[in-house]
Amino acid sequence: MKTLILAGGKGTRLWPLSRELMPKQFIKLFENSSLFQKTVERALIFSKPEEVFIVANREYKFRILDDLEEIGIEIPKENIFLEPMAKSTLPAIFWVLKSNSGKFAVLPSDHLLEVNEEYKKAFSSAEKLADNYLVTFGIKPTKAHTGYGYIKPGKAVGDGFIVDQFKEKPDLETAKRYVESGYYWNSGMFLFDSDLFREEVKKLAPDIFKAFDNSEKIDEIYKKIPEISVDYGILEKSKRVAVVPLATKWSDLGSFDSLYDVLKKDENGNAIVGEKPLSFESRNNLIVAQKLIAMIGVEDLILVDTDDALLISKLGKSEKVKELHKVLSKRGDKRAVIHRTAYRPWGTYTLLEEGERYKIKRITIKPGKRLSLQRHYHRSEHWVVVKGTARVVFDNKEILLRPGESTFIPAGVIHRLENPGKVDLEVIETQIGEYLEEDDIERIEDDYGR
Repeated sequence: MKTLILAGGKGTRLWPLSRELMPKQFIKLFENSSLFQKTVERALIFSKPEEVFIVANREYKFRILDDLEEIGIEIPKENIFLEPMAKSTLPAIFWVLKSNSGKFAVLPSDHLLEVNEEYKKAFSSAEKLADNYLVTFGIKPTKAHTGYGYIKPGKAVGDGFIVDQFKEKPDLETAKRYVESGYYWNSGMFLFDSDLFREEVKKLAPDIFKAFDNSEKIDEIYKKIPEISVDYGILEKSKRVAVVPLATKWSDLGSFDSLYDVLKKDENGNAIVGEKPLSFESRNNLIVAQKLIAMIGVEDLILVDTDDALLISKLGKSEKVKELHKVLSKRGDKRAVIHRTAYRPWGTYTLLEEGERYKIKRITIKPGKRLSLQRHYHRSEHWVVVKGTARVVFDNKEILLRPGESTFIPAGVIHRLENPGKVDLEVIETQIGEYLEEDDIERIEDDYGR
């Protein structure tokens, strides 16, 4: 069995913790591991590293490579498919399965679940059914939940059931009826035989099939095709869909309420990510913060504090966070897209302060890594080394800087910053100029092909 990992989601329902350029699948919320890393490790239960495929947005390329390197797993480069734009799950899955044969477990990279013997048994059962059916996995509900889609099982087949109907996210009373009637939560995990999947796409989504059939240029293909999920485009229309029950703890972490449900609670029902707060007479709260939070007499709250945004919500209302993100996106607010700390293939930079005509950053460069050879037309840069050793190339000369030493790069000068050492290099950068955005970079050489 091969595995396809879907890693292109933007994670907007967990804003401000999750941002478009650092979505929830790459945030280390559990045991200092990202959900993406946990998904890769889960894929290796059934697949060898060379049988694992990943599809994601191009913006996530180096985030993926860094996460894989951290856990010591090497996926062949040709198995990483990078989309030019988000078009939901049907195009992402079809892009991989159109040119690769076999049976594929399809796993979202942003779900949390427990791997147990029932998990392994369910996938083995699904692999047998995949000869004749597109297989999805159904989670037995633990409560009436309005944030999940539901699956109505029909006639028994093998260790599963023919899917009678897919149901959209219901209201609470409808959800209760679904649970009482034996429906399953739609997990968003699948097992497909590539030949059968291609047949169903050709029949039920001919525009997708033709677009890929008529061109090899993925940018051109993605401009032509609609944004459509595999559920809506294929599974809800196909007559060849089965569901295999999956008896394990599972959450799609689709809201802060879901995050609260899966986290450990203290004696007062508070779930904490980050520094433990000072708390008096406060119960059943979710607190996500890296600074000290003091609470007095508050209950049933969600508080998510990042370095540039604060979210406060009642528990049970966090499904609305996605609407907040839409408002920010329409405004063109950068806080919808990026944290103050931005990840790059060479390390990170953190915006410390900015004002009219100036910006101050902390730049961290990994050992052996370097920035592109570049120049800026609208800003100068002053660098002060805080930690490690910096190799600086500018104006056709090279210098080494140690902690406390500095240099100045005038606008228009070609330059490069490199870490030749064995420890992280930290530099405080002060930019001065009339335009200080990231697109004022002309790259002459770049190790990362940007």
